[in-house]
Amino acid sequence: MTDKKLIGKYKTYIKEKLSKKRYTHSVNVANAAVELARRYGGDEDKAYIAGLLHDCAKEMPVEEQLALVKHSQLDVHEIEIKAVPLYHAIAGAEIVRAALEIKDPEIILAIRYHTVGCANMSKLSQIVYLADLISEDRDYKDVKKMRKTAAQSLERAMFEAFRFSIKDSAEKGNLIPPSTFSAYNEFAALMKAPE
Repeated sequence: MTDKKLIGKYKTYIKEKLSKKRYTHSVNVANAAVELARRYGGDEDKAYIAGLLHDCAKEMPVEEQLALVKHSQLDVHEIEIKAVPLYHAIAGAEIVRAALEIKDPEIILAIRYHTVGCANMSKLSQIVYLADLISEDRDYKDVKKMRKTAAQSLERAMFEAFRFSIKDSAEKGNLIPPSTFSAYNEFAALMKAPE
């Protein structure tokens, strides 16, 4: 595992910024990410760090999150600027880069896209996206089925995850960024491709 001192620093940071429940969720996502990385040949250290820090901005005041979103150098769609629940991923990527001095683009992008996804996601981004969905503390209706799928195929699990996400967002009347549709289409095409 990565430098224990560094992990300690990251844990201290999020412990100070997050509620106990959100902190527990972050540790659970980090653990799930490591399991997925182990299963699918991903980088376990990066998976742990990105999983641990994915929600680091989740409980910041909304105005502060929005300020980070508006000044982000990352690709941000106008729909994301209108959707408060999406701010924390972009803001978190900015915090990780600035406050925690993480320069690894793979970790930054895994945090940035853990809510909306995008086309051409790295293996790390896929792992963190899924880990957030299947972590131990999750208890939505089909979580057991999602965990089972994640244990069998990364691509199939990503396809099912985006199907679930788009359906859930549409039922709630939420805005859906184009990057989510791009990710869904990419994995849907993979599912239809001949073996």
